[in-house]
Amino acid sequence: MTKLKRTAALLLCFAMIFMSFAGCGAKPAADTQGTITEGIFKPGKYEGEGKGYGGKIKVEVEVDANKILSVKVLEHKESAGVSDGAFEKLPTAFVEQQSVAVDTVAGCTFSSKGIIEAVKNALEKTGVDMKQLEKKAEVADTEKKEVEKTAEVVIIGGGGAGLAAAESAYENGAKSVILLEKAATLGGNTIRAGGAYNAVNPEKQKAQGIEDSIEKHIQQTYEGGHKVGNMELIKVLCNNAYDGVTWLEGLGLQWQDKIGSVVGSMWQRSNQTVAPLGTGYIETLSKAATAKGCEILLDTKANELIIENGRVVGVKAEGPDSILTVKAEKGVIMATGGYAANPEMVRQYLSDGVYTKDNLPADVVSTNAPGIVGDGIKMGEAIGAQLIDMQHIQLLPMPSDRFGPSINVEHSFFINKEGKRFVKEDGARDEICLATFEQKDGQYFMINDSKIIPENRKTLSGEDLNNLIEKGLVVEANSLDELAEKIGVPADALKKTTETFNSYVASKSDADFGRKVWGEKIDKAPFYATLRFPALHHTMGGLKINTKTEVLDKNDQPIPGLYAAGEVTGGIHGANRLGGNAIADIIVFGRIAGATVMGK
Repeated sequence: MTKLKRTAALLLCFAMIFMSFAGCGAKPAADTQGTITEGIFKPGKYEGEGKGYGGKIKVEVEVDANKILSVKVLEHKESAGVSDGAFEKLPTAFVEQQSVAVDTVAGCTFSSKGIIEAVKNALEKTGVDMKQLEKKAEVADTEKKEVEKTAEVVIIGGGGAGLAAAESAYENGAKSVILLEKAATLGGNTIRAGGAYNAVNPEKQKAQGIEDSIEKHIQQTYEGGHKVGNMELIKVLCNNAYDGVTWLEGLGLQWQDKIGSVVGSMWQRSNQTVAPLGTGYIETLSKAATAKGCEILLDTKANELIIENGRVVGVKAEGPDSILTVKAEKGVIMATGGYAANPEMVRQYLSDGVYTKDNLPADVVSTNAPGIVGDGIKMGEAIGAQLIDMQHIQLLPMPSDRFGPSINVEHSFFINKEGKRFVKEDGARDEICLATFEQKDGQYFMINDSKIIPENRKTLSGEDLNNLIEKGLVVEANSLDELAEKIGVPADALKKTTETFNSYVASKSDADFGRKVWGEKIDKAPFYATLRFPALHHTMGGLKINTKTEVLDKNDQPIPGLYAAGEVTGGIHGANRLGGNAIADIIVFGRIAGATVMGK
């Protein structure tokens, strides 16, 4: 056989082999690296749905025969700001990794899972073998470049305190500010908060018949913290809280008309934003600071403070593709939050506070963003900063997904699983939580009626009530008998408790527990119940500061160049923080830090 004939025969043989596979209908599969080979999708655009925190997430996925070409989010009800990181990062990740095994975005877990579910739902319609898409893509290690930056002011932490400090620094003459945030989005714990801001607001309170004073706010903050807090810091907080309200309003933040009393606030002085949760604070402050030139570096974790000649002059940090040295000409402001998402660190310091290693359940959940693990406290301690009140923590009487129709107490009462009240609803948070631990299953129900439900069915914290009911977080019923049946409590007990409570509302006197904050009777159907239980929420301890927000060393002397604001600090709230005081804290002391670093 000639060479030419042998070659032709071989080509014919290969062709017949290929056709035999095609005739059997074999589909190409993923190789050992998880790379998708040709012909696994039916090309086109497909829609899919998943369930996020706020409800349905709808996406459109476009594919050709062998690749995911694009992912677009068509519809969602997630809270603006809270879930932005998931919507910004995940659509690109599916395309880059050609896989549905993408990582959720820290701080946006519910939204991330909803998007992933929706994309899977869409891809299933393409005829693909989903197992080929469930292999996690291998990301090649790339050497990170070293980068140096310089600004007058460097801020660590992109929550409310850090952003308030950035805006304040500019207002006090700063020409350049760099803010480092280790999460994929701004907001920290502030954006997840209920949004209440305690401040004596004379005009609005007078219109509602509420008597209040700064002196009363000071006294309740001190006594509510079991007389542990630093009175000088408490006075700074309370005396400057209302100025923070007007400052934010001047930057564009919108406030609701009514003043309320959130759980644990101990009085009706809680100013509430129009925007849901804490999104209004972050949106307002970030917009103002970036408009002035603030450089914000996301996904950038600060690891170490730089000391030269006894002064803090910068930060060593790590970003997605770089190792950074960020120098600060005037100073560094620490605003990294507390450590309530770090259960090991919480338990490390427990001793003689309200909660101890004996009375704090090991499985208690946290309301905090996952990155709030004490980074700033550790960095400060490493250079000799003094820590204060580390044994004091606070539980919120409900997880952040169980605020329910209202976070205020004036139009609510609480019952245990026997259908009976067990605590004064306007008490301090530690009082409510400790009493809850004594109830069956360590749980209780908040009871409301339809008088507090607005026409748009939005809760006080801005969430969609219908979605909360659909998710089973809130129970709705047309009668107390029906409500009792749905939540599994004795109907006679619930009706008797409601009748007694309503009589106390009428007389504004609570013969059982001494409640003092009153709203309206609970008597108009539909009725609502929200199951609640305590969750780790706030850590009162942290870096010791003075009234100028200068961080102090172990001899109570300021550490040159280092300032701190927000939950990373200690000494303000004592052994228990009043509900609504945290946002006042971050705004008041964030502003002071921005002014102090600029020498004002």
